[in-house]
Amino acid sequence: MSIKIRLARGGSKKRPFYRIVAADSRMPRDGRFIEKLGVYNPLLPKDSEERVKMDVERIQYWMSQGAQTTDRVARFLEAAGVVEKKVRNNPKKAVPGKAATERAQAKAAKAAEAAEAAAAPAVEEATAE
Repeated sequence: MSIKIRLARGGSKKRPFYRIVAADSRMPRDGRFIEKLGVYNPLLPKDSEERVKMDVERIQYWMSQGAQTTDRVARFLEAAGVVEKKVRNNPKKAVPGKAATERAQAKAAKAAEAAEAAAAPAVEEATAE
């Protein structure tokens, strides 16, 4: 049985509220869980103490039993200083899309033409002298 420490959604429509739970990975997101380990309220300000509340001792217990954390819960634990911060790298996210690349190339070509046009009269004046 694979255990995950993950978020289970609660709250009404457009008013999310999450429980941090230890659950069997085969169970649905909002379904049966083994133990409630904390809460997360994304509607509160980021600097609020009430935004994320966790029972760190129980989370460490479940992790010692082999439970895997989801990415979001891992970020909460990193912010609390429970686990070491992982280096995340998504190089494809920084690459501009097709349309942005075409716009950049068109802009560079236009700037090169403008520079050529500005340099051409200066060259003619230099040869005339």
